[in-house]
Amino acid sequence: MSMSTTWDDLVTTALLGTDRRPASPGALLDEAALRTVQRRAALLPDAPRPLPEAAPEDVRPPLPEAARRRLALLLAERAAGPGGSGRRGGGPDLTELLPQWLAAANDHGYRAPADLLPGLLDAARARSDLRPGALALGGPRALWLARLNPQWRYALRDAPASRATPAVTDTGEGVEQLWQEGLFAERVALLTSLRRRDPAAARELLATTWDRERAEDRLMFLDSLRDGLSLADEPFLEGALTDRGRTVRATAAELLSALPASALAARMAERAKACVALDRTAGRPTVVVEAPHECDAGMRRDGVVAKPPAGRGERSWWLGQLVEATPLGIWCERLGVAGAAEAVALPVADGWRPDLHAAWCRAAVRQEDAEWSRALLGPAASPPEPTGASWLDPAKLLSALPPAERAGWVAEFIAAHGLSEAFRLLGVCAVPWAEPLGRAVVDALDTAREAGGYPWSFSGVMGMAERCLDPDQADLLEALTVLPAGPGDGDAGHGAAGYWAEAYQRLIGTLRLRATMRRELTDGS
Repeated sequence: MSMSTTWDDLVTTALLGTDRRPASPGALLDEAALRTVQRRAALLPDAPRPLPEAAPEDVRPPLPEAARRRLALLLAERAAGPGGSGRRGGGPDLTELLPQWLAAANDHGYRAPADLLPGLLDAARARSDLRPGALALGGPRALWLARLNPQWRYALRDAPASRATPAVTDTGEGVEQLWQEGLFAERVALLTSLRRRDPAAARELLATTWDRERAEDRLMFLDSLRDGLSLADEPFLEGALTDRGRTVRATAAELLSALPASALAARMAERAKACVALDRTAGRPTVVVEAPHECDAGMRRDGVVAKPPAGRGERSWWLGQLVEATPLGIWCERLGVAGAAEAVALPVADGWRPDLHAAWCRAAVRQEDAEWSRALLGPAASPPEPTGASWLDPAKLLSALPPAERAGWVAEFIAAHGLSEAFRLLGVCAVPWAEPLGRAVVDALDTAREAGGYPWSFSGVMGMAERCLDPDQADLLEALTVLPAGPGDGDAGHGAAGYWAEAYQRLIGTLRLRATMRRELTDGS
């Protein structure tokens, strides 16, 4: 019997007898069994392929047994989906605890169990926010599996460069071959890993094929230069300013503007200074603005987009792009002030303040300038801008502040203004929340309860508190689950007070579960 033998051949041999066909009874039965399985699986016979090379070793320590069971439970809960177990009444939402669990496991340097790698890769495929943690825990074996299953190809692109995911190869020839012949996801992974280890080598590798790459691929490759960006990248990025792809040109200009000492930043500064000045003739020093009257070829080459979005004036659009790309350090001298706070406090003539301050905000975020971010945010307890300040994005500005200062600012904001405007601000604070921030959130929730509100009006904040409050705060919240004695409250579970008690019980239960998960991860340390 051979791979060319068909089912009809087997039937004919069985009918005629093995003495009239060259086959032994045992071989006939074996072949029939194989073909039966193939027919039931709707598979055609295929030539055998060589086995893949063995999975690489992962020398990191395994998870403690309790933590391993916990991971299996979290993955099973995720796989169950909306129709599965999900949130049960007052129980914790386990799927929302998976990112935090992964971060904690990676902090301990554990490796994922081999039998749970497929579930881990499936989870990260479905939720991009899980990918960094899942791929770090999966390590080199997760990447080995990803090369065998097209559904997991994302891992080759998103894998972090760390001791768990070493470089694809340490030889120059191997790097060059993979860069020239690899799949796109593999090439992105290679460039990202190499950039983190040797920024110059990654840039030089990219330059070897830059002119032959597709525009969308050039954009992805160019984005990898954000990691380890320095003035050494300036010549390459200056060349990309004349790229045939508009988005590639814009990204190159953005990267150069994040380097205050770059030639592009200097060109933008000269243009911006020609538009913004200080007028001392009107009694009180006032910032005056004369926005550009045209978007010339030099501005377009440096990344200024000529056509504004709908509803936006051309001149204000051009001005914003110039100021956004200008190093913030030039403004104190230009405006004759000692620091960012004084510059922000200056009045701006002719209604240009929102445009100018919006551009300063974007520049502060891009340049990660804490002083300017602090000045533009202002005191947390101050009332919001009377116009609604659509140009002000506190969440982005907060990202430029140190974590402790960030948490303190948001705590003061909540104490002064409540929770209705604080959801996005909480999202940029480090987890677990520092004690002043956690206390401010709990106090604001308790104030809402005493005012007669219902917990589902704050469901987003409650869900975030379950994930972000320090687990050690669980015992301190016990008092909030006690129903007050009074008319109409004798029947526990009725009225707003009962709903709040249930919400706090779920919060406490989740915090205690997080504390248990933390202990499970340390049992084997």
